[in-house]
Amino acid sequence: MFNKTEIEQQVAEFLLQIKAIKLQPDNPFTWASGWKSPIYCDNRVTLSHPTIRTYIRQQLTVIIQEEFGAVGCIAGVATAGIPQGALVAQELGLPFIYVRSKPKDHGTGSMIEGEVVPGKRVVVIEDLISTGKSSLQAVEALRAAGCEVAGLAAIFSYGFDQAVKNFKEANCKFFTLSNYNALLKYAEENNYISAAESEILRKWRVSPSTWGQ
Repeated sequence: MFNKTEIEQQVAEFLLQIKAIKLQPDNPFTWASGWKSPIYCDNRVTLSHPTIRTYIRQQLTVIIQEEFGAVGCIAGVATAGIPQGALVAQELGLPFIYVRSKPKDHGTGSMIEGEVVPGKRVVVIEDLISTGKSSLQAVEALRAAGCEVAGLAAIFSYGFDQAVKNFKEANCKFFTLSNYNALLKYAEENNYISAAESEILRKWRVSPSTWGQ
């Protein structure tokens, strides 16, 4: 059985160490959604660090084996979930497919790339969960294609209540290697942020859409 707390802290350490996650409470980022945010997460950076990339691949594999049991295929969510998903599929010796954010505007117009086998049990791999909207769009596309979606595994989650609600409504289980609370705990204990900065980060998480306005 994997030690959840230990893995959460280790992944948080890695993401901060390689600046895949940046914390800037005094100089917030602006997300594509327009939200102001004291945190920015780009887990694609992990791909440039073989040791960390390997650890993430191995732990995502463990989650799949422990939480989902026998599966027949791994599906990555475009774009950042594609390389992570391909690595996991390789580790498990399973077929790999990926789901586009929107259908191709040429050729077959397909939403899913790769060989889709209806009835096959699939686990979706994502790099990051915010509200879960794009992840669940991929889940719905797979279900529409006849796949049985066992659930989703991701590297990191902001832990928004909205994401939990969205996944529950979609009847889709999800697990992450690390999360916002684990990150703040590690960042505080290892002097990445002060107590005052930690408080700012906690307040943002409560109401991210209105924070900083």
